[in-house]
Amino acid sequence: MCGCGVNFVELQMPLLEMILKWGGVEPKLVEIEEGTTMSCWVPIESGTKPALVLVHGFAAEGVIQWQFQIGKLSKDYSVYVPDLLFFGKSTTVSQQRSETFQAECLMKLLKKLKVEKCAMVGFSYGGMVVFKMAEMYPELVTCLVITGSVIAMTDSIGQATLNRLGFSRSSELLLPTTVKGLKALFCLACYKKLWFPDFLFRDFLEVMFNNREERGELLDALIECSQEAQVPSLNQKILLLWGNNDEIFNLEVANQMREKLGENIEFVGIEKAGHLVHMERPCVYTRHLLEFLRKNYSNENLSI
Repeated sequence: MCGCGVNFVELQMPLLEMILKWGGVEPKLVEIEEGTTMSCWVPIESGTKPALVLVHGFAAEGVIQWQFQIGKLSKDYSVYVPDLLFFGKSTTVSQQRSETFQAECLMKLLKKLKVEKCAMVGFSYGGMVVFKMAEMYPELVTCLVITGSVIAMTDSIGQATLNRLGFSRSSELLLPTTVKGLKALFCLACYKKLWFPDFLFRDFLEVMFNNREERGELLDALIECSQEAQVPSLNQKILLLWGNNDEIFNLEVANQMREKLGENIEFVGIEKAGHLVHMERPCVYTRHLLEFLRKNYSNENLSI
């Protein structure tokens, strides 16, 4: 244990925020309706660049998970990095917890930010929200990139995944309360087994896992009580951008989803990368992401 009373993860946040501002984004807090406020990193300079929305997964807020992509993507896109409800500073007094409600609130946020069309990238839990966005608001979402996620967490997929990973409940995996539990989550999420001192894991638990009760309710709301969720009819171009060594949603899950979603879908697998592929191999991930966006959603003269 460090024993110095300083949270080193919290200490790094001002430095990360300064770097991100150099990269072209700044934080903004938006009240989307009475009782519901969402935080979002938005472009510092408004212009004619296409809008690109990066939606995070369950273990941390948006800028932590997308920190390696924001600067590069901001050269060609107006990048928005929202925090879903109960992550970062996003809160609501509503008792709704579904991905549909998250999608509705995210749409209202983007409208408040005057985003009329966008491409969306969703990781893990954020991918489920992005699928809902594409289904519910096709006039808003022009194309989407999904990483380590599914259309919906059916009871069959959810329990099979937990059984394979050795957990009885999703909260045991995604809402760890101990250093040991957080290490287990990182071990499953990463291809390379990284070592950090225990005090850094402890600091991460303190900073990134707030709103535990509400996040537990989000997990409870994920399960579709059916063997197969209804596959939406999506007209947008879709890229499944995956870590080939993803142990949480493995390649079998990706291939099943690829078959269900039809002709508008592409798949790219990245070697030597797990669930956190965009953090483990950020340069390769961002290159494939930009290649897809250049073909399907761009102004002219984009750089890669």
